[in-house]
Amino acid sequence: MPDEDAAEALENDLEKARLKQETRNERQVWYFLAYFLFGIHIIAFVMIYAVRHAK
Repeated sequence: MPDEDAAEALENDLEKARLKQETRNERQVWYFLAYFLFGIHIIAFVMIYAVRHAK
């Protein structure tokens, strides 16, 4: 029985670690998306400025 308890505890620890890593990965994806969209807007504003001020 002690072996089953140890195995279950290890499994729970691994599951917690996996969930923590998954949360971290999901947060990184959202940060990447936010920076990407911000960058696209900066590029769009620069291009709009260039077109409006072209001679």
